Amino acid sequence: MALSPSFVAPPKGDLAHLLRLGRFLVPYRLHVAGALAALVVAAGSVLLLGQGVRHVVDGGFGSGDPRLLNTALAGVVAVSIVLACATFARFYLMMSVAERIIADLRRAVFGHVLTLSPAFFDVSRTGEIGSRVTNDSEQLRQVIGFGFSMFLRNALMMAGALVLLFATSPRLAALIVLGVPLTLVPILVIGRSVRRLSRVNQDRVADVSAHVDESLHEIRTVQAYGHEDRTRGKFDQAAEAAYAAGVYRVRVKAWLISLVMLIGFCAVGVILWIGGHDVLAGRLTAGELSAFVFYAAVVASGAGTVSEVWGEIQRGAGATERLMELLDTRPELVTAAPVITLPPRVAGTIRFDEVVFAYPGRPETVALGPVSFAVNPGERVALVGPSGAGKSTIFALILRFYDPVSGRILLDGADIRHCEPHGLRRAVALVPQDPVIFAAGVTENVRFGRPDSTFDMVREACAAAHALEFIERLPQGFDTDLGERGVKLSGGQRQRISIARAILADRPVLLLDEATSSLDAESERQVAQALERLARGRTTLVIAHRLATVRHADRIIVMDRGRIHAVGTHNELLRADGLYAHLARLQFIAEGETA
Repeated sequence: MALSPSFVAPPKGDLAHLLRLGRFLVPYRLHVAGALAALVVAAGSVLLLGQGVRHVVDGGFGSGDPRLLNTALAGVVAVSIVLACATFARFYLMMSVAERIIADLRRAVFGHVLTLSPAFFDVSRTGEIGSRVTNDSEQLRQVIGFGFSMFLRNALMMAGALVLLFATSPRLAALIVLGVPLTLVPILVIGRSVRRLSRVNQDRVADVSAHVDESLHEIRTVQAYGHEDRTRGKFDQAAEAAYAAGVYRVRVKAWLISLVMLIGFCAVGVILWIGGHDVLAGRLTAGELSAFVFYAAVVASGAGTVSEVWGEIQRGAGATERLMELLDTRPELVTAAPVITLPPRVAGTIRFDEVVFAYPGRPETVALGPVSFAVNPGERVALVGPSGAGKSTIFALILRFYDPVSGRILLDGADIRHCEPHGLRRAVALVPQDPVIFAAGVTENVRFGRPDSTFDMVREACAAAHALEFIERLPQGFDTDLGERGVKLSGGQRQRISIARAILADRPVLLLDEATSSLDAESERQVAQALERLARGRTTLVIAHRLATVRHADRIIVMDRGRIHAVGTHNELLRADGLYAHLARLQFIAEGETA
């Protein structure tokens, strides 16, 4: 995924990334301490069973007294109960902490992503971002809740078993110690490849998520152009790439686990052979050899489990790295000092002062400028011109989605670089050309412009936008779910919901981007009347391609190739016989031919 130019990536696959999860772990340190205590008790219980084996073999079978077997059974049951309780406590505490940490991490990552400027999303795929927030955090959940505790449990049991091995037979224990480095060699050598392959595997899974998100988002276009087979083919390629990366990672990991287990159990076989000769020679009792074999098996199985879990921990390191990349991405929009706090209700004076702008993804191409103009409070100014002239760019700069390369944009005399973006945007209501409708009811969609509004206020806004006539015909009225991106509504209905949202927001600056473009003639007339009332007393900027909708604007700014071509009223610009007059003739001739 392409990230913000200001982002510097950390070293790939570094296990140090896992240490950065510490700040999410600190609030739950008591739960972790309890889990670690339970882990120590469980490990100690397993090791105690080895002493029970020695006691049964030497005391029970050697003496021929069945009562000793009864005592041994009671001891095993008691230790097993303690082991079961400790295991329950460890598993519950660690898994519940893992669920809490992952929820906190997802909230932190998603909340941070919401603060990033549109420049970040211009070069990023939303599907991959979603994959990081969901798939990668799920991988981490397994590592934190299960992987770490299993790793510590088996490492602790291996350490305790080694101590007891030396206490039982130092000579045989030395052989075990010599075998341990042999198991660490593949862990260290092959484990490095597993870590790298885990990152590659997660990247390929993210590619699949991104393809699904993009294809389903544009499913109507895909089907309209009969592009199903090609889209399916591209998805198959992405899925196969993820499969190939996953299988290769699994193959390498399988080699790691099998090598560790081969070395471990071969070592146990050699120990049995040597220990058997010691028993025959009287240097060891049968019970001591049994206990020794038990502890050696603990070491061998522990090494196998550690090697397996180590691969998952390395995969978790890759997942952590990808999530930390998002958290480390700094917002490009920084509020300059001194910070200016805008009043709750601005007057709405807008001024562009020699503004030059190029999109971050195309820094070599100037999209706007130099541009200078001013809009007075309550004035209605139209922006017209051919596609690509810079009209929508002006809206994006007013909303401070981007900062200009040079020049200043002033709101009530305050340079918006010094204004916190959230406070600035509270003064502006936007009605985009492509209305945004969320998968929720009508009330929630309209209330998006003012979350604390009452239902009566929502209904009044819908009435002003001439939306009541179709809302009341919906199956559940205002509670009707409008579907993802408003698929249950027509284009004109979606636009009227968007306008109702702006009406309810009641902000001093209005940005109307072809606000009536999706309406039929009658709906356009009704909404135009609603917007006319709404615009009174507010600074309004209108982007329009249909010049008939802006002929009554106070001023019209004609733009071409990122610069201002002319400024004037409708009649003045027609008399000047420039670009505006040319566009008007083309449009009115076309409309006449249609008529």
